[in-house]
Amino acid sequence: MPRQARKKSETGLYHLITKGNGGQILFYDRADHLFYLSLLERFSREFSVIVHAYCLMNNHVHLIVRDINGNISTFMRKIDTAYSMFFNKKYERSGHVFQDRFRSEVISSDNYLLTSFRYVLNNPQKAGICSAEEYEWNSFRFYGDSTSFVDTGIFTELIGSRDEYRAFIAGENDDECMEFDSGKHDDEWGSKIIQK
Repeated sequence: MPRQARKKSETGLYHLITKGNGGQILFYDRADHLFYLSLLERFSREFSVIVHAYCLMNNHVHLIVRDINGNISTFMRKIDTAYSMFFNKKYERSGHVFQDRFRSEVISSDNYLLTSFRYVLNNPQKAGICSAEEYEWNSFRFYGDSTSFVDTGIFTELIGSRDEYRAFIAGENDDECMEFDSGKHDDEWGSKIIQK
């Protein structure tokens, strides 16, 4: 059965997730995290993909990106290939590091963008590790930082000050709408999400 074509976002915004093959660990130490982030920065610049948020968990990665030029598949393939080569060499192993192809969810509204943003940053808290603010391997600290390759400008416009940002991230999220495996939804489901 052929693969389904990826949905194209009219806004260029996507929530991406890539997982370790069979749930395997992707990041064993600080150097692994730093190398992945260096690839993220390098290839985001090379392919003009704007990184708005990220969270590197032990066995998966979440990204919120804007891809205006249709480079998202090449961008992710380059990162996954380069990281796989690094990982396999470092840990003296072979084979797939990532499970299947990455998943992408189209972000088509400000509400869904904000929900995705809070969900991505709060992944460590949801996993019982620590708060979003304490977690070293997400983009929480880059809010309003124009020197980083992470562009949070879209969020500062929607959320506001640093205090409003902290309050927003600490707020409740509708994680139900963030489930990738939930299949198609009807209009009733959409109305409930909008009302929330």
